[in-house]
Amino acid sequence: MPVSPSEKELIERFSGTYQRLTSSAIMMDIERAVCGCDYGCTSWTTKDETREIRRLLELGPGVRLLDIGSGTGWPGLYMAEQSGCDVTLSDMPLDGLLIAKKRAETDGIADRCKIAQADGAALPFKDAAFDAIYHSDVLCCLIDKRGVFESCRRVVDKAGRMVFSVILIAPGLSEADYAVAADGGPTFIETETPYPDLLAETGWIITDHVDQTAEY
Repeated sequence: MPVSPSEKELIERFSGTYQRLTSSAIMMDIERAVCGCDYGCTSWTTKDETREIRRLLELGPGVRLLDIGSGTGWPGLYMAEQSGCDVTLSDMPLDGLLIAKKRAETDGIADRCKIAQADGAALPFKDAAFDAIYHSDVLCCLIDKRGVFESCRRVVDKAGRMVFSVILIAPGLSEADYAVAADGGPTFIETETPYPDLLAETGWIITDHVDQTAEY
């Protein structure tokens, strides 16, 4: 799938970010203090949140988990380590995936971890290849949000589950406030169709919704 100049710029920026984060002792200390982990992550998922995510996704031995936009492996690797599930990490920046691969080897779960350089809207996996999907703050960094939901629906088992978090613009803002929010948010924070509608239109059923604004 062709990558736009703005998407290419974002991929290159994340590649550099992963290298800087994992080579900085200070950033690792901050990450441990805020999120409870030290993967060099750019996700806002905390260690406490992963417990609920594992429960919602029913992770355990033999379960096939796909982590989209996995970066350096947080929290996909950690959830695989804690639950015993198999995990496939997918992202566009190769640098992050290679860092994650080394981390999986260090943590002793390399045999249950695979990496794939892939676009979330064009996942290169067979139908129903996974039992569970997770992605954190990915949709606000991609243009084709509908394509991601469609691709996820195809590669997950019919009874499979997906949990994700996303940064979005609060509804009901004035035109001026909306402009400020759009300008200050992630690169592709705007969406023409509300997420609940996108999910329904791509074959998903919402079973739970949590507003993390206060915690964020």
